[in-house]
Amino acid sequence: MDSEPTRRVLDPDRDGAALKALTHPLRIELLGLLRQHGPATASELAARTGESSASTSYHLRVLAKYAFVAEADHRDSRERRWKAVHTLTSWSNEAMHRAPGGRAALSALRRRQLEHLERSLVRHEADLESGRLDSAWQEPSGLSDALPRLTPESLTELWETVAAKTAELTARDADDLRAEQVVIFTAGLPLAPEPAPDAKGNAS
Repeated sequence: MDSEPTRRVLDPDRDGAALKALTHPLRIELLGLLRQHGPATASELAARTGESSASTSYHLRVLAKYAFVAEADHRDSRERRWKAVHTLTSWSNEAMHRAPGGRAALSALRRRQLEHLERSLVRHEADLESGRLDSAWQEPSGLSDALPRLTPESLTELWETVAAKTAELTARDADDLRAEQVVIFTAGLPLAPEPAPDAKGNAS
């Protein structure tokens, strides 16, 4: 994959079918594997996911139909190889909420991301335990949560700051042999105040 990220911004009004295709759990896993590890065949992806090569081949063709993946250079003529077209996929949450079926698609996509987080955590722990990752990664890795009070504008600024800093550090470490691929998850989920209980202890 190229080190320079490329982004595809989906419009729920124009790309509704593409968004729906992307919510399938195996398709989003296949796309993630191609982004993470580079070009692969349907058989190679089947071995990684535990699916049949017929299943991965079908879902790769669906992803190709909506321009998420494309054929890569082949090592030989026996089996086609696939690559991810973009390194990032994004959309407008506001537009998703307005579009018919957009809220359901957004919810499904977010749950696929949570599944990716779970798989990444399991792999990270196994890589440290087996020694595939240097012990120097033990201290800086991990998960954290916080509950700041922010305005919508401040939350937007926070997203932009994280993205800019990530890009800066990625560029700085591009030629450092110690650099490893790091899975970074960020979440900003505002919560409304919980209803105050009445005299009987029921939420009003």
